[in-house]
Amino acid sequence: MNLHQKLFQKKDKLFRIHHEERGGIMKLATFVDNLIPTKKQPVVVICIGTDRSTGDSLGPLVGMKLKRRFPNNHIFGTLESPVHALNLEDTIKKVESTFHDPFIIGIDACLGKLSSIGIISASDGPVKPGAGVNKQLPPVGDMHITGIVNVSGFMQHIVLQNTRLHLVMSMADFIADSLFLSLYRRESIRFVQTKTTEI
Repeated sequence: MNLHQKLFQKKDKLFRIHHEERGGIMKLATFVDNLIPTKKQPVVVICIGTDRSTGDSLGPLVGMKLKRRFPNNHIFGTLESPVHALNLEDTIKKVESTFHDPFIIGIDACLGKLSSIGIISASDGPVKPGAGVNKQLPPVGDMHITGIVNVSGFMQHIVLQNTRLHLVMSMADFIADSLFLSLYRRESIRFVQTKTTEI
């Protein structure tokens, strides 16, 4: 979990949308399309969070939903095998040793203003997990997607634990559907290009 206000350095490449906005899944997928390189660079998704806290389970829920659609080793962080503070550094090392020059997408929950709850943000550059609860963790990703699940401020751990599961599930569906659409389109284009080259 990270603090929303500390996330973004490049405001010109910041995308924000409410998870209930009509056509939002397609809009986020298109934004992701524009950030993912077209070259043959493996795309790895690291979904950060824990299943022990409702608000902080956004990442593992996204990971679980993506893993069902992409049953390969490019998705890290699920409800079964979450990526959290205790194993994040080891996960990053594993990704770097397994993939050559991977393009990493970091997924995490965050806290923000009351009026921003339900907003999903995406930007280039890494996500900074743990910032919202004063944890020093390594930044993750060449780009990131975050969801504002509750209000920042006093006693953030309790706030996360008292976040509505319905909201987190809805936001996880939104992010997973957008990423699936973007990654599916990317793989389809690469397949067509490969077949054309072979012919």
